[in-house]
Amino acid sequence: MTIRFQDFARGTITICDGAWGTEFQKLGAKLGVCTDEWNLTKPHLVEQVARSYVEAGSRVILTNTFRANPIWLEPYGLRAQCEAINRAGVRISREAAGKEALVFASMGPCGRQAGVKEAPVEQWKTTFSEQARALASEGPDAILLETFADLDEARIAAAAALETGLSVVASFFFDPRRDPRRAIAAITPEIVAATMTSDGVHGVGANCGFRVRDFVSHCKRIADACPLPIWIKPNAGLPKIVDGAATYRMTAAEFAEFVPEFVEAGATFLGGCCGTTPEFIRELAQHPALKETGGKAAG
Repeated sequence: MTIRFQDFARGTITICDGAWGTEFQKLGAKLGVCTDEWNLTKPHLVEQVARSYVEAGSRVILTNTFRANPIWLEPYGLRAQCEAINRAGVRISREAAGKEALVFASMGPCGRQAGVKEAPVEQWKTTFSEQARALASEGPDAILLETFADLDEARIAAAAALETGLSVVASFFFDPRRDPRRAIAAITPEIVAATMTSDGVHGVGANCGFRVRDFVSHCKRIADACPLPIWIKPNAGLPKIVDGAATYRMTAAEFAEFVPEFVEAGATFLGGCCGTTPEFIRELAQHPALKETGGKAAG
């Protein structure tokens, strides 16, 4: 299926999926485990999570490939399985999506903020190119660059993803603490929107972070700075650390109360990040203020 991103109109929202990691934890995943490998070892559980979002109302779902690049996989002894993990991830989501949802293949960062040993910048292009080619070989509807916080890294990833000929959406993490001593604080929605539009991506947005209301502001600022469709996936509010784990107290109904504000702000794709579940997606999809385009916008 060929996506025409111009068919996704701002303010007419297509519902995306929610968090995957927390759903995997419910299914027995331990912290620190590379759940990307589940695409090969536990594909039925990966498909179960993907299908749960489709049944909740998601019309775009991601793939379980956020950390499936060579740099991330190396410490787990999975470097040689990079292509197989990525290809399986797309196939699993495609099977779960059926004719009800589009599949956007997820690519996460591999550099400074990825939580692994920092890789030289010159490795980024080959790393992203390898993953992008593997994902593209299974025919996803688009590639999503997810939770990037380094603009230079995102530009390299975008160039690699665009080489596949697929549509590319770039989604960023904007530091809510705004500590001027941290380089990430200089990355603003306006800078991201202008830069990524110039680089030729097809959509831009934000995911992860903290307060849902912050994402309304991010959405408005991106909308003012570029003409592209806007991808928005907030966390389920502010987390509280309980026994070393992040716990989210925001309810699905409270999360969905922001739908009218996202419509007004110009959001195009709306879902959830950390702490959100299929219940959150169901509340979004059923909100009376929502004009859901879903598959009709696929073109």
